[in-house]
Amino acid sequence: MAKRMFLLCLLMLGLMMLSGCGVIDYFFLQPPADTAQELVQAGNQAMQDKDYDAAIEYYQELKERYPFSPYAPEAELGLADAYFLDGQMRAAEEAYKEFESLHPGSEEIPYVLFQIGRANFKQFKSIDLPQENITEALEYFTRVLQGYPGSEHTDRAESFITKCRRFQAEHELFVADFYWRREEYLSAWKRYTYVLENFQGLEDIRSYAADRSHQAYYLYQVQRSERERAAQRGSWKQWFEWL
Repeated sequence: MAKRMFLLCLLMLGLMMLSGCGVIDYFFLQPPADTAQELVQAGNQAMQDKDYDAAIEYYQELKERYPFSPYAPEAELGLADAYFLDGQMRAAEEAYKEFESLHPGSEEIPYVLFQIGRANFKQFKSIDLPQENITEALEYFTRVLQGYPGSEHTDRAESFITKCRRFQAEHELFVADFYWRREEYLSAWKRYTYVLENFQGLEDIRSYAADRSHQAYYLYQVQRSERERAAQRGSWKQWFEWL
């Protein structure tokens, strides 16, 4: 009996060896890694399912493992879109800019430029804060409008340009009003005048700036006259005291 069992084990071992060690491979070797095509397909499916975290992981893995794959550009753009749809605007902006840098001749560039503008626009917080994001958004929307006038994104870019300029004008008015409240009328006048000269088309804002500009200049002249009279009185007083 023991002899039969021994022979049976030898027979099974031989069959395993003849089969190319498939059983050994099954138990002891790691499964094959996903291909670039499988990763991009998985990322695209995750995007359809609105599982943006998973999509980011799939696209990022493809970028790292297959940077020269023909699927890499699709993954790079998909990664930027996933960040954008997930509300990670700073990461989206950087990913879109990387795509533009790597693929300047891509037919997707008008869309990428438009999305960089949108990502910056969505980082806007308030008119009383620095406007770097709005300034950069305006730059990229203008590039779409001027560089790709026939693009499907042209009309929306033009609409965003108007919104950006209004935010900029409102910021300038906020600063001008701040100087006005502090009775720094010369600085206020300069800011109101800047709005008048640089924001054509925003007539409601320009009308307000024009009215305040005239008042600020008049009040500045009054302040200056009062300072000059006070200085003269002070000099006469000093002269009489010297006598």
